[in-house]
Amino acid sequence: MAAALSAYQHIEIKKSLFSTKAIYTPTQSQAKAVVLEYTPTEGERVQRLLNMPLNKMATEIEQNGKPVAGANGNFRLELCLSNDHEFCAVQLFRFGDFKYNPVCEPRFYEGKDVEPFTKLL
Repeated sequence: MAAALSAYQHIEIKKSLFSTKAIYTPTQSQAKAVVLEYTPTEGERVQRLLNMPLNKMATEIEQNGKPVAGANGNFRLELCLSNDHEFCAVQLFRFGDFKYNPVCEPRFYEGKDVEPFTKLL
Protein backbone atom coordinates (compact mmCIF):
# COMPACT_ATOMS: atom_id res chain seq x y z
CA MET A 1 0.00 0.00 0.00
CA ALA A 2 2.97 2.34 0.49
CA ALA A 3 3.39 2.87 -3.26
CA ALA A 4 -0.30 3.70 -3.72
CA LEU A 5 -0.23 6.05 -0.74
CA SER A 6 2.81 7.94 -1.99
CA ALA A 7 1.15 8.32 -5.42
CA TYR A 8 -2.09 9.70 -3.96
CA GLN A 9 -2.66 13.32 -4.98
CA HIS A 10 -3.21 14.70 -1.47
CA ILE A 11 -0.27 12.97 0.21
CA GLU A 12 3.22 14.43 0.35
CA ILE A 13 6.12 12.29 1.52
CA LYS A 14 8.70 14.23 3.53
CA LYS A 15 12.03 12.57 4.14
CA SER A 16 14.66 13.64 6.62
CA LEU A 17 17.84 12.07 7.86
CA PHE A 18 16.12 9.90 10.48
CA SER A 19 12.49 9.65 9.37
CA THR A 20 9.93 9.61 6.59
CA LYS A 21 6.55 11.24 7.11
CA ALA A 22 3.36 11.18 5.09
CA ILE A 23 1.51 14.50 5.19
CA TYR A 24 -2.11 14.98 4.17
CA THR A 25 -1.66 18.25 2.26
CA PRO A 26 -5.14 19.87 2.56
CA THR A 27 -4.78 20.05 6.36
CA GLN A 28 -1.00 19.55 6.73
CA SER A 29 -1.73 16.72 9.16
CA GLN A 30 0.68 13.82 9.53
CA ALA A 31 -0.71 10.41 8.56
CA LYS A 32 0.37 7.37 10.53
CA ALA A 33 0.17 3.72 9.59
CA VAL A 34 -1.60 1.11 11.70
CA VAL A 35 -1.43 -2.62 10.99
CA LEU A 36 -4.07 -4.90 12.51
CA GLU A 37 -4.13 -8.67 12.16
CA TYR A 38 -7.23 -10.84 12.45
CA THR A 39 -8.18 -14.50 12.74
CA PRO A 40 -9.99 -16.00 9.73
CA THR A 41 -13.42 -15.40 11.30
CA GLU A 42 -12.72 -11.80 12.32
CA GLY A 43 -10.90 -11.14 9.03
CA GLU A 44 -13.93 -12.21 7.02
CA ARG A 45 -16.00 -9.85 9.16
CA VAL A 46 -13.58 -7.01 8.33
CA GLN A 47 -13.88 -7.91 4.66
CA ARG A 48 -17.70 -7.74 4.87
CA LEU A 49 -17.45 -4.38 6.69
CA LEU A 50 -15.19 -2.94 3.98
CA ASN A 51 -17.67 -3.98 1.30
CA MET A 52 -20.61 -2.25 3.03
CA PRO A 53 -21.73 1.31 2.35
CA LEU A 54 -19.98 3.59 4.86
CA ASN A 55 -23.12 4.47 6.83
CA LYS A 56 -24.01 0.78 7.23
CA MET A 57 -20.42 0.01 8.23
CA ALA A 58 -20.56 2.56 11.07
CA THR A 59 -23.93 1.22 12.27
CA GLU A 60 -22.69 -2.39 12.16
CA ILE A 61 -19.64 -1.54 14.29
CA GLU A 62 -21.74 0.42 16.80
CA GLN A 63 -24.27 -2.41 17.15
CA ASN A 64 -21.92 -5.42 17.19
CA GLY A 65 -18.59 -3.93 18.26
CA LYS A 66 -15.39 -3.70 16.30
CA PRO A 67 -13.62 -6.81 14.99
CA VAL A 68 -11.13 -8.20 17.50
CA ALA A 69 -7.52 -7.89 16.37
CA GLY A 70 -4.92 -10.43 17.45
CA ALA A 71 -1.15 -10.88 17.44
CA ASN A 72 -0.99 -13.13 14.38
CA GLY A 73 -3.71 -13.75 11.87
CA ASN A 74 -4.68 -14.82 8.40
CA PHE A 75 -5.92 -11.32 7.59
CA ARG A 76 -3.94 -8.10 7.80
CA LEU A 77 -5.53 -4.66 7.62
CA GLU A 78 -3.21 -1.80 6.72
CA LEU A 79 -4.71 1.53 7.64
CA CYS A 80 -3.15 4.98 7.27
CA LEU A 81 -4.98 7.67 9.24
CA SER A 82 -4.21 11.37 9.49
CA ASN A 83 -3.91 12.82 12.99
CA ASP A 84 -6.90 15.10 12.39
CA HIS A 85 -9.02 12.18 11.05
CA GLU A 86 -9.61 13.93 7.72
CA PHE A 87 -7.85 11.27 5.61
CA CYS A 88 -7.73 7.49 5.62
CA ALA A 89 -6.24 4.87 3.32
CA VAL A 90 -7.09 1.22 3.85
CA GLN A 91 -6.20 -2.13 2.29
CA LEU A 92 -6.97 -5.67 3.41
CA PHE A 93 -4.64 -8.65 2.83
CA ARG A 94 -5.07 -12.40 3.34
CA PHE A 95 -2.23 -14.81 4.08
CA GLY A 96 -1.69 -17.52 1.48
CA ASP A 97 1.26 -19.10 -0.32
CA PHE A 98 3.58 -17.85 2.45
CA LYS A 99 2.78 -14.17 1.91
CA TYR A 100 0.00 -11.63 2.40
CA ASN A 101 -1.99 -11.14 -0.81
CA PRO A 102 -4.30 -8.15 -1.39
CA VAL A 103 -7.99 -8.86 -0.96
CA CYS A 104 -8.86 -5.45 -2.40
CA GLU A 105 -7.16 -2.46 -3.96
CA PRO A 106 -6.12 0.41 -1.68
CA ARG A 107 -9.07 2.66 -0.87
CA PHE A 108 -8.84 6.33 0.04
CA TYR A 109 -11.34 8.33 2.05
CA GLU A 110 -11.48 11.99 3.02
CA GLY A 111 -13.60 14.20 5.28
CA LYS A 112 -16.64 12.69 6.97
CA ASP A 113 -16.11 9.36 5.14
CA VAL A 114 -13.16 8.65 7.48
CA GLU A 115 -15.30 8.31 10.64
CA PRO A 116 -16.26 4.60 10.26
CA PHE A 117 -12.58 3.65 10.00
CA THR A 118 -11.71 5.34 13.27
CA LYS A 119 -14.09 2.88 14.94
CA LEU A 120 -11.87 -0.03 13.82
CA LEU A 121 -9.01 1.18 16.04
